[in-house]
Amino acid sequence: MNSIKDLQPKEIWQNFYKLTQVPRPSNHEEKARKFMLEWAEENHIEAKIDETGNIIMTKPATPGMENRKGVILQGHLDMVPQKNEDTVHDFENDPIETYIDGEWVKAKGTTLGADNGIGVAACMAILTSTDIPHGPLEVLITSTEETGMDGANGLKAGMLKGEILLNLDSETEGELYVGCAGGIDSTIQFKYKEENVPADSKAYRIGVKGLKGGHSGMDINLGRGNSNKLLFRFLKTYTKDLGLRMASISGGTLRNAIPRESFAVVILPAANTARLEAALKEAEAIYKAELGAKEPNLQLIAENTGMPAFVIDTCTQFRLINSILACPNGAVRMIDSMPDTVETSNNLAIVQSENGKIFIKTLLRSSVETAKEALAQSIQAVFELADADEISFDGAYPGWKPNPDSAILHEMQHVYEKLYGKKPAIMAIHAGLECGLLGSKYPNWDMISFGPTLCSPHSPDERANIPSVAKFWEYLKATLKDIPRK
Repeated sequence: MNSIKDLQPKEIWQNFYKLTQVPRPSNHEEKARKFMLEWAEENHIEAKIDETGNIIMTKPATPGMENRKGVILQGHLDMVPQKNEDTVHDFENDPIETYIDGEWVKAKGTTLGADNGIGVAACMAILTSTDIPHGPLEVLITSTEETGMDGANGLKAGMLKGEILLNLDSETEGELYVGCAGGIDSTIQFKYKEENVPADSKAYRIGVKGLKGGHSGMDINLGRGNSNKLLFRFLKTYTKDLGLRMASISGGTLRNAIPRESFAVVILPAANTARLEAALKEAEAIYKAELGAKEPNLQLIAENTGMPAFVIDTCTQFRLINSILACPNGAVRMIDSMPDTVETSNNLAIVQSENGKIFIKTLLRSSVETAKEALAQSIQAVFELADADEISFDGAYPGWKPNPDSAILHEMQHVYEKLYGKKPAIMAIHAGLECGLLGSKYPNWDMISFGPTLCSPHSPDERANIPSVAKFWEYLKATLKDIPRK
C-alpha cells in the first residue's frame, strides 16, 4: 500500500488526500477555500462563506432523525507551514507529499496538515454520506485558526442554528476535551544603530538546529529545547571572550511552534576563528548532555559567510542577549487538580532582525486569566528593564471553562464505553481550541472536542496514527446516531 488514498476508512483518507493537494498555509487559504466551495457544489451540498472566510455547510437530518438536536461539526481550514531547512517546499503552491510508515502517515520534510485536515476530511465524509444516521447538521470550517483564530473571532452570532458543537481538532484518541487555555501574543521591538564592521574580522553564520520543535501548547512541557534560548545562551557565554558582534538574527518562524532552528550572522577577530569552533563544540557537548534524551539531533553550526555591511551597536546587542535569556519560556505552572496538565506557559517563538529593528514574538497561554495577566507583566518587566523600544500585547482569546453538567459529555462517555468497553479520559488542553471564542458568540452551545491521535503537530515530525483515525471515525458516526432529542 503506497498511497494514503488506499487506507481505511477510505471516506476519511481520500478526502484528506485531496486536502494535501491544495495549499492551505495560515493566511493563504484562498486556494483551499475555492476547492471546498467547488467540492460542495459538485456534491450538491448547500454552502456559503462569511465575511471572515469561514465556510458554513448544511445537511438535513436523515429520515426519522428530524427530532434530534442540531449538531455543528467544526474544524479549521489552515495548516501550520513548517519544514526542515534542507527541504525545498513552497507552502503557497506545492502539495504536501505524504507517505505511510507502519501505523503512521507522515510528510516528507514538512508538516503533514493532519491538524486539522483529518477533522475537515471527516466533515466532508459525513456531508457526502448516504448511510450514516444523523439529525440536522451544520459544518463550520473556520479560517486562519493557527495564527490568530481569525475565523472564530469573526464569526457572527446567529449564523448557525445547532445546539451541540463537536470540535474535531483534538489530538489524542480516547480523550474528550472539555476545556482549554486562553492566549495572548506579545511583541517586543528593539531599534538598533548600524556600526562599522571592525577591521581584520571574519564573518560566520552560526546556529542551533536539529531540534524537534512542536506545538507550543501540547508539547510545551515535554522538555524540548528552544533554539532561540540556546543560541542566545551561547552568545551570552562566549561573546566577551571571542569578541563576537552580531549583524543579524533569525530564529523561529511561528508563534505557536516551539522554535527548532535559530541563526545569527556574527563577526569576530580573524585571530579568534579557531576558538569559535572550539566554543561551538564545547557548547554543543554541554547542551547535548542536558537535552540529549529529548533532543538527540541537536547541532551547533558555524559556516563561513559574506561580510555584512554593518553590525548591531554594542548597547543593543547587550540588552537583547540579556533580555532573551531572562524572558520566561516553557511551562510556568501546572494545574493543581490536573498535575499532568500545564496551566500557564510562554513560547519564546521568534527573534528576527530587519531594517534597523529586532522583533521578539511570544505566545502566552493559561487556563487562568489572572495567571496569564501576571505572566504578561513578567515579560513586560524583563523588556522594560532592557529598555526595549516597544512592548505590546494583542490577539487575546478566552479559555474554555469545563462544564461538568454537559449533556453531550455524558452521552459521548456512554457511547465510547459501549463501543470500546472502557471510559474515555476527560481532559482540559493547554492549547487554544476555538471553543472558547465560539462559546462567547454562542453561549448556549454544549461543546466537546475530540479527534484521532496526532503526534508532533506544528513540526515536520507531525504524523497521524492510522488505527486511531478508524476509531475516531467509528466514534463520530456512533455519536451522531445517538444525539439527544430536542
